[in-house]
Amino acid sequence: MPSFDIVSKVDLQEVDNAINQATKEIGQRYDFKGTTNELTLENETLTILAADDYKLQAIKDIIIAKLVRRKVSPKCFDYGKEEPASHGAVRVKASIQQGISKEKGKEIVKLIKNTKLKVQAQIMDDQVRVTGKKIDDLQAVMQELKGKDLGIELQFENMRS
Repeated sequence: MPSFDIVSKVDLQEVDNAINQATKEIGQRYDFKGTTNELTLENETLTILAADDYKLQAIKDIIIAKLVRRKVSPKCFDYGKEEPASHGAVRVKASIQQGISKEKGKEIVKLIKNTKLKVQAQIMDDQVRVTGKKIDDLQAVMQELKGKDLGIELQFENMRS
C-alpha cells in the first residue's frame, strides 16, 4: 500500500552557517557600531542580545535573510518573550523546532481527514504517516498541506508505492 511520511527537520549546520554570517554582517554594519549586539547558538537555542527594540528587529530581519539564502525556513525558530537586559538592552531566546509536536500532528491529521480522500493518517513519534490505495490521493494530500500555513516547515519523505 502506498505511503509517505510528513516530517519537520532542520539542517542545523545550515542554521549555524546562517547565524555566523549574520554575526559577521552585524559587526560590519554602520548602524550597529558602538552598541552591544550578540548572537549565540547553543544546544538548538539561539540567544539574541540587542541594544534596543529597533536593533532587535533589524537582527531578526538579517537572520531571516541569511536563513532564506541558505534554503532554511525561517519558521524553524520559535521566538520567546523579550526580556530586559543590562544597560537598556533587550534579550530574546529562540528555540529551533525539530519534529512535529503532538498538537501539530493532530492538526495535520484533522486537515487530512477533512479532505475526504481515501487515505489514513497516523501520528508516529515526531512524524505523521499517510497511507492510501492510490498514489494520486497521496499527492493530493501533499498539495493540500503545502497550501496550508501550519506555522512549521513540512517535508515529505519515504514515498513508497
